[in-house]
Amino acid sequence: MENSNHAVGADAPQAPPALISLGETMVLVTPHDATRLADADDVRLTIGGAESNVAAHVAALGQRAAWVSALGDDVLGHRVHRTVTGQGVDTRWVRFDPHAPTGVYFKDPGHGVHYYRAGSAASRMSPASIADVPLEDAEIVHVSGITPALSASCAAMIDAVIDRVTTTGRGALSFDANHRAALWEASVAAPVLLDLANRSDIVFVGLDEAETLWGCRTPEDVRALVAAPSHLIVKDGDVGATEFSSAGTVFVPAIRTEVVEAVGAGDAFAAGWLAAKLAGDTAEERLQAGHQRAHLVLQSTDDVPEAAR
Repeated sequence: MENSNHAVGADAPQAPPALISLGETMVLVTPHDATRLADADDVRLTIGGAESNVAAHVAALGQRAAWVSALGDDVLGHRVHRTVTGQGVDTRWVRFDPHAPTGVYFKDPGHGVHYYRAGSAASRMSPASIADVPLEDAEIVHVSGITPALSASCAAMIDAVIDRVTTTGRGALSFDANHRAALWEASVAAPVLLDLANRSDIVFVGLDEAETLWGCRTPEDVRALVAAPSHLIVKDGDVGATEFSSAGTVFVPAIRTEVVEAVGAGDAFAAGWLAAKLAGDTAEERLQAGHQRAHLVLQSTDDVPEAAR
């Protein structure tokens, strides 16, 4: 990013965050209800991004959470910043870039999303973007497989984050595979995401995406490939989730839910699990906390619905 980018909220007196999450957040245009975009007459302007979603849910669960990113120095970027800050998230390390726009995406209920994020401010992030972020002081630093797909400089930044966190020995590096086919095809993403996963301490991956990426058919297949992390959480949709750790293997079934929109539920699950981890809860409690947050999001078209705050 340019040196002219400026920090926001840097002078606010805030305690050090327990969790720092890094990645792009965009403006989200979504129908008021579950109506398809092609038929919707009324839409809402909100925001969405995997990593800020995680920070917002963790903050809602009573843990100190910060979000690090870049936004365009435009009306949409300021709206994103105001919204995330209003969710109780520490945004002191967010930067405004006057030379690039804030990304935008549209949610088509039941049919995925449409991104307009090429050349965004966040895609210009690099290792220099995290130079003043105290990653070593956080108990957990959370990143996802979305960021390295945005640009070569973003991929280098994620490498730098992992190197800094994993070499200090003080905090844990959390990684959500979060494969986005619209950003990179599976054959390209698979080896990169597998390498990042095995360099992390905590890993979240859906069984469906593990099958697409690595040909895994069972949670045990995933563990055989992703063997390095101290905690591996494999999510299997409405079946449940399995946690692998040195303490053993634990499975907790999902909560029966009438689904309105699935987008954002994975972020909510990760946040519930991470907040429970910060609270010192057991494996069963961590998985149940993840399911509870996902349950709230699945019943809404919002990534962080009012009921989850």
